[in-house]
Amino acid sequence: MCRVRVAVVPRSFRLTFALLGFVPAFAFAQITAEAASAQTAPEERTAQELERVREEPPALREFLLRMPKGADLHYHLDGAVYAETFIRAGAEDGLCVDQTAKAFTKSQPVDAGAEPQPVCEAGDVPAADVPKNQHLYDALVDSFSMRGFVPSEGVIGHDHFFATFAKFGGTDPRHTGDFLDEVATRAAAQNEQYLELMETPTWNRLNTITKDVAWREDLSALREELLAKGLAGDVPAARAFWDEAESVRRQRERCGKAAEAPACKVAARYIYQVFRNNPKQLVFAQALLGFELAAADPRVVAINFVGAEDDYISMADYAAQMRMVGFLRGLYPKVHVSLHAGELAPGLVPPEGLCCHIRLAVEDARSERIGHGVDVMYEDRPYELLKEMAAKHVLVEINLTSNDDILGISGKDHPFPLYQKFGVPVALSTDDEGVSRIDLTHEYVRAVQTYDLIYADLKQMVRNSLEYSFLAGASLWQEPDVFARVVSECRSDVPGADKPSSPCMAFLNSNQKAEQQWELERRFHVFEANH
Repeated sequence: MCRVRVAVVPRSFRLTFALLGFVPAFAFAQITAEAASAQTAPEERTAQELERVREEPPALREFLLRMPKGADLHYHLDGAVYAETFIRAGAEDGLCVDQTAKAFTKSQPVDAGAEPQPVCEAGDVPAADVPKNQHLYDALVDSFSMRGFVPSEGVIGHDHFFATFAKFGGTDPRHTGDFLDEVATRAAAQNEQYLELMETPTWNRLNTITKDVAWREDLSALREELLAKGLAGDVPAARAFWDEAESVRRQRERCGKAAEAPACKVAARYIYQVFRNNPKQLVFAQALLGFELAAADPRVVAINFVGAEDDYISMADYAAQMRMVGFLRGLYPKVHVSLHAGELAPGLVPPEGLCCHIRLAVEDARSERIGHGVDVMYEDRPYELLKEMAAKHVLVEINLTSNDDILGISGKDHPFPLYQKFGVPVALSTDDEGVSRIDLTHEYVRAVQTYDLIYADLKQMVRNSLEYSFLAGASLWQEPDVFARVVSECRSDVPGADKPSSPCMAFLNSNQKAEQQWELERRFHVFEANH
Protein backbone atom coordinates (compact mmCIF):
# COMPACT_ATOMS: atom_id res chain seq x y z
CA MET A 1 0.00 0.00 0.00
CA CYS A 2 1.31 3.43 -0.89
CA ARG A 3 2.52 5.48 2.07
CA VAL A 4 3.07 9.21 1.96
CA ARG A 5 4.58 11.69 4.41
CA VAL A 6 2.69 14.90 4.92
CA ALA A 7 4.89 17.96 5.20
CA VAL A 8 4.51 20.37 8.10
CA VAL A 9 2.40 23.24 6.85
CA PRO A 10 0.72 26.22 8.52
CA ARG A 11 -2.50 25.62 10.43
CA SER A 12 -4.61 27.56 7.96
CA PHE A 13 -3.55 25.23 5.15
CA ARG A 14 -3.81 22.12 7.32
CA LEU A 15 -7.35 23.09 8.30
CA THR A 16 -8.33 23.67 4.68
CA PHE A 17 -6.85 20.33 3.63
CA ALA A 18 -8.58 18.50 6.47
CA LEU A 19 -11.94 20.09 5.73
CA LEU A 20 -11.65 19.22 2.05
CA GLY A 21 -10.65 15.70 2.85
CA PHE A 22 -7.05 15.88 1.58
CA VAL A 23 -5.55 15.20 5.02
CA PRO A 24 -7.45 13.17 7.60
CA ALA A 25 -6.29 13.23 11.20
CA PHE A 26 -2.72 14.35 11.97
CA ALA A 27 -1.17 16.60 9.32
CA PHE A 28 2.24 15.62 10.70
CA ALA A 29 1.79 11.88 10.77
CA GLN A 30 2.49 9.21 8.21
CA ILE A 31 -0.81 8.25 6.65
CA THR A 32 -2.05 5.99 3.89
CA ALA A 33 -3.55 7.34 0.72
CA GLU A 34 -6.55 5.12 1.42
CA ALA A 35 -7.23 7.09 4.62
CA ALA A 36 -7.99 10.33 2.78
CA SER A 37 -11.74 10.82 2.93
CA ALA A 38 -13.97 13.85 3.17
CA GLN A 39 -15.23 15.00 6.51
CA THR A 40 -18.91 14.99 7.27
CA ALA A 41 -20.74 18.29 7.46
CA PRO A 42 -21.10 18.12 11.29
CA GLU A 43 -17.39 17.32 11.62
CA GLU A 44 -16.54 20.23 9.34
CA ARG A 45 -18.71 22.62 11.37
CA THR A 46 -17.07 21.37 14.57
CA ALA A 47 -13.61 22.01 13.14
CA GLN A 48 -14.71 25.54 12.22
CA GLU A 49 -16.08 26.07 15.73
CA LEU A 50 -12.67 25.23 17.17
CA GLU A 51 -11.16 27.91 14.93
CA ARG A 52 -13.77 30.41 16.12
CA VAL A 53 -12.99 29.90 19.82
CA ARG A 54 -9.24 29.35 19.46
CA GLU A 55 -8.35 32.87 20.62
CA GLU A 56 -10.93 32.92 23.44
CA PRO A 57 -9.47 30.78 26.27
CA PRO A 58 -12.69 30.39 28.32
CA ALA A 59 -14.69 29.46 25.23
CA LEU A 60 -11.91 27.15 24.07
CA ARG A 61 -11.95 25.33 27.40
CA GLU A 62 -15.74 24.96 27.27
CA PHE A 63 -15.49 23.48 23.75
CA LEU A 64 -12.77 21.03 24.80
CA LEU A 65 -14.54 20.15 28.05
CA ARG A 66 -17.48 18.85 26.03
CA MET A 67 -15.34 17.15 23.37
CA PRO A 68 -15.04 13.36 23.77
CA LYS A 69 -11.57 12.60 25.08
CA GLY A 70 -11.52 8.82 25.15
CA ALA A 71 -8.94 7.71 27.70
CA ASP A 72 -6.31 9.00 30.07
CA LEU A 73 -3.56 6.40 29.87
CA HIS A 74 -0.86 7.90 32.14
CA TYR A 75 -2.54 8.48 35.46
CA HIS A 76 -1.15 7.88 38.95
CA LEU A 77 -4.11 7.36 41.26
CA ASP A 78 -2.51 8.88 44.36
CA GLY A 79 -1.20 11.83 42.36
CA ALA A 80 -4.60 12.36 40.76
CA VAL A 81 -6.36 12.97 44.07
CA TYR A 82 -6.64 16.63 45.05
CA ALA A 83 -5.08 17.90 48.28
CA GLU A 84 -8.46 18.76 49.76
CA THR A 85 -9.43 15.09 49.60
CA PHE A 86 -6.25 14.00 51.35
CA ILE A 87 -6.83 16.51 54.15
CA ARG A 88 -10.30 15.09 54.67
CA ALA A 89 -8.98 11.49 54.60
CA GLY A 90 -6.21 12.36 57.04
CA ALA A 91 -8.75 13.74 59.47
CA GLU A 92 -10.88 10.58 59.18
CA ASP A 93 -7.79 8.45 59.88
CA GLY A 94 -6.79 10.40 62.97
CA LEU A 95 -3.51 11.60 61.45
CA CYS A 96 -1.55 14.58 62.68
CA VAL A 97 0.10 17.43 60.78
CA ASP A 98 3.68 18.61 61.18
CA GLN A 99 3.17 22.38 60.93
CA THR A 100 6.77 22.99 59.92
CA ALA A 101 7.12 20.29 57.27
CA LYS A 102 3.48 20.74 56.18
CA ALA A 103 3.10 16.97 56.09
CA PHE A 104 1.03 14.21 57.68
CA THR A 105 2.48 12.35 60.66
CA LYS A 106 1.17 9.35 62.55
CA SER A 107 -0.65 9.93 65.82
CA GLN A 108 0.46 8.20 68.99
CA PRO A 109 -1.39 5.20 70.45
CA VAL A 110 -4.46 6.16 72.45
CA ASP A 111 -4.64 5.00 76.08
CA ALA A 112 -7.23 2.35 76.77
CA GLY A 113 -10.54 3.95 77.68
CA ALA A 114 -9.52 7.38 76.40
CA GLU A 115 -11.52 9.41 73.91
CA PRO A 116 -10.67 8.40 70.33
CA GLN A 117 -8.83 11.65 69.62
CA PRO A 118 -5.42 11.61 67.92
CA VAL A 119 -2.46 12.17 70.24
CA CYS A 120 0.07 14.25 68.34
CA GLU A 121 3.72 15.04 68.99
CA ALA A 122 4.54 18.44 70.46
CA GLY A 123 4.00 21.11 67.82
CA ASP A 124 1.87 18.87 65.62
CA VAL A 125 -1.89 19.30 65.32
CA PRO A 126 -4.69 16.84 64.52
CA ALA A 127 -5.56 16.78 60.82
CA ALA A 128 -9.18 17.14 61.89
CA ASP A 129 -8.36 20.64 63.18
CA VAL A 130 -6.84 21.85 59.90
CA PRO A 131 -10.14 23.17 58.42
CA LYS A 132 -10.43 25.44 61.45
CA ASN A 133 -7.15 27.15 60.52
CA GLN A 134 -7.42 28.60 57.01
CA HIS A 135 -3.75 29.60 56.91
CA LEU A 136 -2.63 26.05 57.71
CA TYR A 137 -5.23 24.59 55.35
CA ASP A 138 -3.92 26.71 52.47
CA ALA A 139 -0.33 25.86 53.36
CA LEU A 140 -1.13 22.13 53.26
CA VAL A 141 -2.80 22.43 49.86
CA ASP A 142 0.34 24.19 48.60
CA SER A 143 2.57 21.57 50.21
CA PHE A 144 0.58 18.67 48.75
CA SER A 145 0.55 20.15 45.23
CA MET A 146 2.21 22.57 42.82
CA ARG A 147 -0.28 25.35 43.66
CA GLY A 148 1.57 28.61 44.15
CA PHE A 149 4.98 26.96 43.88
CA VAL A 150 7.88 29.34 43.32
CA PRO A 151 11.42 27.92 42.97
CA SER A 152 13.77 28.93 45.75
CA GLU A 153 17.37 28.24 46.68
CA GLY A 154 17.83 24.48 46.69
CA VAL A 155 14.18 23.69 45.85
CA ILE A 156 13.20 23.36 42.20
CA GLY A 157 9.89 22.21 40.73
CA HIS A 158 11.24 18.67 40.35
CA ASP A 159 12.01 18.44 44.09
CA HIS A 160 8.73 19.94 45.28
CA PHE A 161 6.69 17.74 42.92
CA PHE A 162 8.20 14.44 44.03
CA ALA A 163 8.22 15.49 47.71
CA THR A 164 4.44 15.87 47.76
CA PHE A 165 3.87 12.10 47.76
CA ALA A 166 5.63 11.60 51.07
CA LYS A 167 3.81 14.58 52.57
CA PHE A 168 0.26 13.40 51.84
CA GLY A 169 1.09 9.72 52.20
CA GLY A 170 -0.01 7.67 55.18
CA THR A 171 -3.76 7.64 54.69
CA ASP A 172 -5.49 4.30 55.09
CA PRO A 173 -5.86 2.11 51.96
CA ARG A 174 -9.60 1.95 52.70
CA HIS A 175 -9.89 5.34 51.00
CA THR A 176 -8.92 3.88 47.61
CA GLY A 177 -12.58 3.40 46.68
CA ASP A 178 -13.24 7.06 47.49
CA PHE A 179 -10.28 8.02 45.33
CA LEU A 180 -11.62 5.91 42.45
CA ASP A 181 -14.94 7.70 42.74
CA GLU A 182 -13.25 11.11 42.70
CA VAL A 183 -11.24 10.48 39.54
CA ALA A 184 -14.10 8.73 37.74
CA THR A 185 -16.47 11.58 38.56
CA ARG A 186 -13.98 14.13 37.24
CA ALA A 187 -13.47 12.05 34.10
CA ALA A 188 -17.20 11.74 33.45
CA ALA A 189 -17.62 15.51 33.74
CA GLN A 190 -15.09 15.91 30.90
CA ASN A 191 -16.57 13.33 28.54
CA GLU A 192 -13.87 10.74 29.22
CA GLN A 193 -14.83 7.10 29.16
CA TYR A 194 -11.79 5.06 30.21
CA LEU A 195 -8.92 5.35 32.71
CA GLU A 196 -5.78 3.29 33.23
CA LEU A 197 -4.79 3.95 36.82
CA MET A 198 -1.31 3.34 38.19
CA GLU A 199 -1.42 2.08 41.76
CA THR A 200 0.38 -0.38 44.01
CA PRO A 201 -1.82 -2.48 46.30
CA THR A 202 -0.31 -2.99 49.72
CA TRP A 203 1.65 -6.20 50.01
CA ASN A 204 1.93 -8.40 53.10
CA ARG A 205 5.11 -10.40 52.72
CA LEU A 206 7.25 -8.96 49.94
CA ASN A 207 9.75 -7.19 52.18
CA THR A 208 10.04 -10.24 54.42
CA ILE A 209 10.49 -12.59 51.46
CA THR A 210 13.25 -10.47 49.92
CA LYS A 211 15.06 -9.75 53.20
CA ASP A 212 17.57 -12.57 52.77
CA VAL A 213 17.48 -12.75 48.96
CA ALA A 214 20.65 -11.63 47.24
CA TRP A 215 20.71 -10.16 43.77
CA ARG A 216 21.88 -12.49 41.04
CA GLU A 217 22.22 -12.05 37.29
CA ASP A 218 20.49 -15.38 36.68
CA LEU A 219 16.94 -14.00 36.58
CA SER A 220 15.37 -17.40 36.03
CA ALA A 221 16.92 -18.76 39.22
CA LEU A 222 16.04 -15.58 41.12
CA ARG A 223 12.43 -15.89 40.02
CA GLU A 224 12.26 -19.53 41.13
CA GLU A 225 13.71 -18.61 44.52
CA LEU A 226 11.16 -15.85 45.08
CA LEU A 227 8.23 -18.00 44.02
CA ALA A 228 9.45 -20.82 46.26
CA LYS A 229 9.44 -18.39 49.18
CA GLY A 230 5.76 -17.68 48.55
CA LEU A 231 5.86 -14.39 46.63
CA ALA A 232 2.72 -15.21 44.66
CA GLY A 233 0.87 -15.55 47.96
CA ASP A 234 0.35 -11.78 47.92
CA VAL A 235 -1.75 -11.99 44.75
CA PRO A 236 -5.03 -12.83 46.57
CA ALA A 237 -4.52 -9.88 48.92
CA ALA A 238 -3.94 -7.55 45.97
CA ARG A 239 -7.08 -8.81 44.25
CA ALA A 240 -9.05 -8.31 47.47
CA PHE A 241 -7.68 -4.76 47.62
CA TRP A 242 -9.29 -3.99 44.24
CA ASP A 243 -12.47 -5.87 45.13
CA GLU A 244 -12.99 -3.65 48.17
CA ALA A 245 -12.05 -0.42 46.37
CA GLU A 246 -14.38 -1.12 43.47
CA SER A 247 -17.21 -2.04 45.83
CA VAL A 248 -16.86 1.31 47.60
CA ARG A 249 -16.77 3.13 44.28
CA ARG A 250 -19.94 1.41 43.05
CA GLN A 251 -21.74 2.22 46.28
CA ARG A 252 -20.77 5.89 46.16
CA GLU A 253 -21.83 6.20 42.53
CA ARG A 254 -25.02 4.12 43.04
CA CYS A 255 -24.10 2.00 40.04
CA GLY A 256 -26.86 -0.27 38.80
CA LYS A 257 -29.57 1.81 40.47
CA ALA A 258 -32.12 4.11 38.90
CA ALA A 259 -30.25 7.28 39.83
CA GLU A 260 -26.73 6.04 39.16
CA ALA A 261 -24.03 8.68 38.73
CA PRO A 262 -22.55 9.40 35.27
CA ALA A 263 -19.21 8.21 36.70
CA CYS A 264 -20.50 4.63 36.57
CA LYS A 265 -20.00 4.72 32.81
CA VAL A 266 -16.27 5.46 33.17
CA ALA A 267 -14.41 2.16 32.81
CA ALA A 268 -11.18 1.65 34.72
CA ARG A 269 -8.29 -0.78 34.58
CA TYR A 270 -5.14 -0.84 36.68
CA ILE A 271 -1.43 -0.71 36.01
CA TYR A 272 0.72 -2.20 38.74
CA GLN A 273 3.47 0.28 39.52
CA VAL A 274 6.92 -0.89 40.60
CA PHE A 275 9.09 1.46 42.66
CA ARG A 276 12.30 1.65 40.67
CA ASN A 277 14.48 3.33 43.31
CA ASN A 278 15.00 0.23 45.45
CA PRO A 279 17.68 -2.49 45.53
CA LYS A 280 17.62 -4.63 42.40
CA GLN A 281 16.38 -7.76 44.12
CA LEU A 282 13.38 -5.86 45.56
CA VAL A 283 12.62 -4.19 42.21
CA PHE A 284 12.69 -7.58 40.50
CA ALA A 285 10.53 -9.13 43.22
CA GLN A 286 7.93 -6.38 42.96
CA ALA A 287 7.95 -6.59 39.16
CA LEU A 288 7.47 -10.35 39.39
CA LEU A 289 4.54 -9.84 41.76
CA GLY A 290 3.05 -7.33 39.31
CA PHE A 291 3.30 -9.79 36.42
CA GLU A 292 1.82 -12.58 38.56
CA LEU A 293 -1.06 -10.33 39.59
CA ALA A 294 -1.76 -9.16 36.04
CA ALA A 295 -1.72 -12.76 34.81
CA ALA A 296 -4.32 -13.68 37.45
CA ASP A 297 -6.59 -10.61 37.47
CA PRO A 298 -7.90 -9.17 34.17
CA ARG A 299 -8.48 -5.80 35.86
CA VAL A 300 -4.69 -5.38 36.16
CA VAL A 301 -3.64 -4.92 32.56
CA ALA A 302 0.02 -3.88 32.75
CA ILE A 303 3.05 -3.00 34.84
CA ASN A 304 5.07 0.23 34.96
CA PHE A 305 8.19 1.42 36.78
CA VAL A 306 7.70 4.66 38.72
CA GLY A 307 9.80 7.09 40.71
CA ALA A 308 12.19 9.89 39.81
CA GLU A 309 14.12 8.68 36.79
CA ASP A 310 17.14 10.81 37.71
CA ASP A 311 17.59 9.32 41.20
CA TYR A 312 20.88 7.52 41.77
CA ILE A 313 19.51 3.96 41.82
CA SER A 314 17.32 4.53 38.79
CA MET A 315 20.25 5.85 36.78
CA ALA A 316 22.69 3.19 37.97
CA ASP A 317 20.32 0.23 37.58
CA TYR A 318 18.27 1.37 34.58
CA ALA A 319 19.73 -1.10 32.07
CA ALA A 320 19.37 -3.97 34.55
CA GLN A 321 15.76 -2.99 35.22
CA MET A 322 14.95 -2.98 31.51
CA ARG A 323 16.47 -6.44 31.26
CA MET A 324 14.22 -7.57 34.11
CA VAL A 325 11.13 -6.36 32.27
CA GLY A 326 12.21 -7.96 29.01
CA PHE A 327 12.83 -11.26 30.79
CA LEU A 328 9.44 -11.24 32.52
CA ARG A 329 7.63 -10.22 29.32
CA GLY A 330 8.90 -13.42 27.76
CA LEU A 331 7.35 -15.47 30.56
CA TYR A 332 4.08 -13.52 30.74
CA PRO A 333 3.38 -12.58 27.10
CA LYS A 334 -0.22 -11.51 27.75
CA VAL A 335 0.79 -8.87 30.32
CA HIS A 336 1.26 -5.42 28.83
CA VAL A 337 4.04 -2.96 29.64
CA SER A 338 4.17 0.83 29.65
CA LEU A 339 7.29 2.46 31.05
CA HIS A 340 8.33 5.87 32.27
CA ALA A 341 11.31 6.62 30.07
CA GLY A 342 13.04 9.84 29.11
CA GLU A 343 11.55 11.90 31.95
CA LEU A 344 14.89 13.69 31.95
CA ALA A 345 16.30 16.99 30.75
CA PRO A 346 19.74 18.53 30.21
CA GLY A 347 21.28 19.58 33.50
CA LEU A 348 19.20 17.20 35.57
CA VAL A 349 21.75 14.46 34.93
CA PRO A 350 25.16 14.47 33.18
CA PRO A 351 24.94 14.56 29.36
CA GLU A 352 25.84 10.89 29.06
CA GLY A 353 22.86 10.06 31.30
CA LEU A 354 20.53 11.14 28.50
CA CYS A 355 21.87 8.57 26.06
CA CYS A 356 19.46 5.72 26.01
CA HIS A 357 16.57 5.33 28.46
CA ILE A 358 13.87 5.44 25.79
CA ARG A 359 15.79 3.12 23.50
CA LEU A 360 16.37 0.58 26.28
CA ALA A 361 12.69 0.68 27.18
CA VAL A 362 11.67 0.11 23.55
CA GLU A 363 14.30 -2.46 22.60
CA ASP A 364 15.32 -4.33 25.76
CA ALA A 365 12.06 -4.13 27.74
CA ARG A 366 9.89 -4.15 24.59
CA SER A 367 7.59 -1.57 26.13
CA GLU A 368 4.39 -0.96 24.16
CA ARG A 369 4.03 2.61 25.40
CA ILE A 370 6.42 5.23 26.72
CA GLY A 371 5.50 7.72 29.41
CA HIS A 372 6.98 11.22 28.95
CA GLY A 373 9.79 10.58 26.43
CA VAL A 374 11.01 14.15 26.87
CA ASP A 375 14.73 13.64 26.22
CA VAL A 376 14.35 11.73 22.95
CA MET A 377 16.48 14.17 20.93
CA TYR A 378 19.34 13.77 23.42
CA GLU A 379 19.43 10.00 22.95
CA ASP A 380 22.00 8.32 20.74
CA ARG A 381 20.83 8.34 17.10
CA PRO A 382 17.51 10.06 17.90
CA TYR A 383 16.13 10.05 14.36
CA GLU A 384 16.65 6.32 14.06
CA LEU A 385 14.87 5.91 17.38
CA LEU A 386 11.90 8.01 16.25
CA LYS A 387 11.57 5.96 13.08
CA GLU A 388 11.79 2.75 15.09
CA MET A 389 9.07 3.88 17.48
CA ALA A 390 6.82 4.81 14.56
CA ALA A 391 7.43 1.47 12.84
CA LYS A 392 6.74 -0.47 16.04
CA HIS A 393 3.69 1.66 16.88
CA VAL A 394 5.03 2.63 20.31
CA LEU A 395 2.72 5.31 21.69
CA VAL A 396 4.09 8.19 23.76
CA GLU A 397 1.95 9.37 26.67
CA ILE A 398 2.40 13.17 26.54
CA ASN A 399 2.20 15.03 29.88
CA LEU A 400 2.69 18.71 29.03
CA THR A 401 2.05 20.33 32.41
CA SER A 402 3.94 17.68 34.35
CA ASN A 403 6.95 18.06 32.04
CA ASP A 404 6.90 21.80 32.59
CA ASP A 405 6.50 21.51 36.38
CA ILE A 406 9.18 18.85 36.87
CA LEU A 407 11.66 19.38 34.04
CA GLY A 408 11.05 22.96 32.96
CA ILE A 409 10.45 21.70 29.41
CA SER A 410 7.61 23.29 27.43
CA GLY A 411 6.68 24.92 24.14
CA LYS A 412 9.24 24.56 21.36
CA ASP A 413 11.61 22.74 23.70
CA HIS A 414 9.17 19.85 24.05
CA PRO A 415 9.48 16.96 21.55
CA PHE A 416 5.69 16.66 21.07
CA PRO A 417 5.80 18.15 17.52
CA LEU A 418 8.74 15.90 16.59
CA TYR A 419 6.84 12.79 17.60
CA GLN A 420 3.99 13.97 15.38
CA LYS A 421 6.32 14.77 12.50
CA PHE A 422 7.86 11.30 12.53
CA GLY A 423 4.53 9.51 12.79
CA VAL A 424 5.02 8.30 16.36
CA PRO A 425 1.54 7.90 17.88
CA VAL A 426 0.83 10.20 20.83
CA ALA A 427 -1.96 10.76 23.34
CA LEU A 428 -2.38 13.48 25.93
CA SER A 429 -2.53 12.48 29.58
CA THR A 430 -2.39 14.16 32.98
CA ASP A 431 0.23 12.17 34.95
CA ASP A 432 -0.71 13.53 38.43
CA GLU A 433 -3.61 15.90 37.94
CA GLY A 434 -4.14 16.44 41.67
CA VAL A 435 -0.53 17.43 42.30
CA SER A 436 -0.49 19.64 39.19
CA ARG A 437 -3.99 21.05 39.95
CA ILE A 438 -5.19 20.37 36.40
CA ASP A 439 -7.49 18.03 34.48
CA LEU A 440 -7.34 16.42 31.05
CA THR A 441 -9.26 19.29 29.47
CA HIS A 442 -6.50 21.61 30.65
CA GLU A 443 -3.96 19.53 28.74
CA TYR A 444 -6.00 19.75 25.54
CA VAL A 445 -6.32 23.52 25.94
CA ARG A 446 -2.58 23.78 26.47
CA ALA A 447 -1.83 21.63 23.43
CA VAL A 448 -4.14 23.63 21.15
CA GLN A 449 -2.74 26.97 22.31
CA THR A 450 0.89 25.89 22.24
CA TYR A 451 1.05 23.78 19.10
CA ASP A 452 -1.68 25.29 16.92
CA LEU A 453 -3.55 22.00 16.66
CA ILE A 454 -6.65 21.64 14.52
CA TYR A 455 -9.70 19.49 15.24
CA ALA A 456 -8.40 16.59 13.15
CA ASP A 457 -5.25 16.53 15.30
CA LEU A 458 -7.31 16.32 18.47
CA LYS A 459 -9.56 13.61 17.10
CA GLN A 460 -6.53 11.53 16.13
CA MET A 461 -5.06 11.76 19.64
CA VAL A 462 -8.37 10.88 21.24
CA ARG A 463 -8.71 7.82 19.01
CA ASN A 464 -5.10 6.90 19.79
CA SER A 465 -5.92 6.88 23.48
CA LEU A 466 -8.27 3.94 23.03
CA GLU A 467 -6.39 2.26 20.19
CA TYR A 468 -3.29 2.01 22.39
CA SER A 469 -5.13 1.24 25.60
CA PHE A 470 -4.61 -2.15 27.20
CA LEU A 471 -8.28 -3.05 27.09
CA ALA A 472 -8.88 -6.70 26.23
CA GLY A 473 -9.76 -7.77 22.73
CA ALA A 474 -9.29 -6.56 19.19
CA SER A 475 -9.49 -3.04 17.81
CA LEU A 476 -12.47 -1.72 15.90
CA TRP A 477 -10.09 -0.35 13.29
CA GLN A 478 -8.46 -2.39 10.57
CA GLU A 479 -5.18 -0.48 10.65
CA PRO A 480 -3.54 1.31 13.61
CA ASP A 481 -3.07 5.09 13.45
CA VAL A 482 -5.24 5.52 10.34
CA PHE A 483 -8.82 5.11 11.62
CA ALA A 484 -10.25 4.99 8.11
CA ARG A 485 -11.71 1.48 7.84
CA VAL A 486 -13.33 -0.67 10.50
CA VAL A 487 -13.02 -4.44 10.76
CA SER A 488 -14.97 -6.59 8.32
CA GLU A 489 -17.63 -7.55 10.89
CA CYS A 490 -18.72 -3.90 11.10
CA ARG A 491 -17.97 -2.81 7.53
CA SER A 492 -21.66 -2.34 6.68
CA ASP A 493 -22.28 -0.16 9.77
CA VAL A 494 -21.70 3.49 10.54
CA PRO A 495 -19.18 3.47 13.42
CA GLY A 496 -20.94 4.55 16.59
CA ALA A 497 -24.46 3.81 15.35
CA ASP A 498 -27.04 3.09 18.02
CA LYS A 499 -28.03 -0.25 16.51
CA PRO A 500 -25.08 -2.17 15.05
CA SER A 501 -25.76 -5.11 12.75
CA SER A 502 -25.79 -8.59 14.29
CA PRO A 503 -22.24 -9.51 13.14
CA CYS A 504 -20.92 -6.18 14.37
CA MET A 505 -22.72 -6.45 17.71
CA ALA A 506 -21.28 -9.93 18.24
CA PHE A 507 -17.81 -8.55 17.52
CA LEU A 508 -18.24 -5.62 19.92
CA ASN A 509 -19.56 -7.86 22.68
CA SER A 510 -16.46 -10.05 22.36
CA ASN A 511 -13.88 -7.24 22.32
CA GLN A 512 -13.78 -4.65 25.09
CA LYS A 513 -11.45 -2.35 23.17
CA ALA A 514 -13.65 -2.29 20.09
CA GLU A 515 -16.71 -1.75 22.27
CA GLN A 516 -15.17 1.36 23.84
CA GLN A 517 -14.03 2.60 20.43
CA TRP A 518 -17.57 2.23 19.10
CA GLU A 519 -18.82 4.25 22.07
CA LEU A 520 -16.23 6.93 21.30
CA GLU A 521 -17.51 7.25 17.74
CA ARG A 522 -21.04 7.55 19.08
CA ARG A 523 -19.91 10.37 21.36
CA PHE A 524 -18.20 12.14 18.46
CA HIS A 525 -21.46 11.97 16.48
CA VAL A 526 -23.37 13.55 19.38
CA PHE A 527 -20.72 16.22 19.97
CA GLU A 528 -20.40 17.16 16.30
CA ALA A 529 -24.16 17.23 15.74
CA ASN A 530 -24.36 20.16 18.16
CA HIS A 531 -22.20 22.42 16.00
